[in-house]
Amino acid sequence: MAGNSKRRGATRNAGSKKGAQVGTGGHGRKALEGKGPTPRAEDRPNHKAYKAKVRAEKDAAKASQRPARSTPRDRTSGATDLVVGRNSVLEALREGMQATMLSIFNRIDADDRITEIVSLAVEHGVTVREVTKATLDTLADGSPHQGVALEVPPYQYAEPQDLLEAASPVRIIALDGIQDPRNLGAIVRSAAAFGASGALIPERRAAGMTVAAWKVSAGAASRLPVARAVNMVRTLEEYKKAGLFVLGLAGDGEVDLHESNLLDGPLVIVVGAEGEGLSRLVREACDQVVSIPIAATTESLNASVAASIALYEASKAAARA
Repeated sequence: MAGNSKRRGATRNAGSKKGAQVGTGGHGRKALEGKGPTPRAEDRPNHKAYKAKVRAEKDAAKASQRPARSTPRDRTSGATDLVVGRNSVLEALREGMQATMLSIFNRIDADDRITEIVSLAVEHGVTVREVTKATLDTLADGSPHQGVALEVPPYQYAEPQDLLEAASPVRIIALDGIQDPRNLGAIVRSAAAFGASGALIPERRAAGMTVAAWKVSAGAASRLPVARAVNMVRTLEEYKKAGLFVLGLAGDGEVDLHESNLLDGPLVIVVGAEGEGLSRLVREACDQVVSIPIAATTESLNASVAASIALYEASKAAARA
């Protein structure tokens, strides 16, 4: 019994004793071997950078599956433009302008214009909807809408050369940097009234055919082509080569407007910017610079008023020729 007990104890001690064992030499060598370069943080599953990368990939996948959000409408060059005001909307519909939506104040006091507006809209297949005043205020973006707003495609500008195709004599009104869209609208209205061929405006740093311009033009913008020039001076030179004279308006002009000998022929009338007048290069491109006589107590005329007077004088001279 005693002998057996010693052998069992000896066996236990031998088994727990640390030391080399048969067949374990390779294990030690592998433990000493290097494990290669350390992976980047975003490639280690337990690292916060890895988890952040996974979350970002999931968010990107979800975003790609969601429908794209519509961007705020650019009223000058976006998917739609807006015509507001009863006269402007009525004129646009009378001219057959393409439109997509007519919004009317749901408590509007209908008059003859409203009745015709709705009738023309239905006739042309335009969707008509009744909306609150708050909705119209938002659509018009501060412009007086008189209870109606017409959504139309963006204004389609003509090419400068297109203005030469009008019936003789060609009369073009060019705006050298007019900034106020209301002045632009008023000039377009006068140009249409006095038989001009079209209006030319710079492509940059000038007012475009916005909601305000449409409103003031009272629909004339649907009848009179408006072209944009990348370079005003270059376009004026091209008009001169085509046989047109360029007449500039300025307070210190060489002769009075009514004394000009250029009014009865093919003509470009150039109006300068509010306050600044004609730019130097545009003035140099003019064949003649004229002034409109006014009382000494008045400093100058509004740009749209000066343009209207010049357009009237040109139409009167052409009628006499």
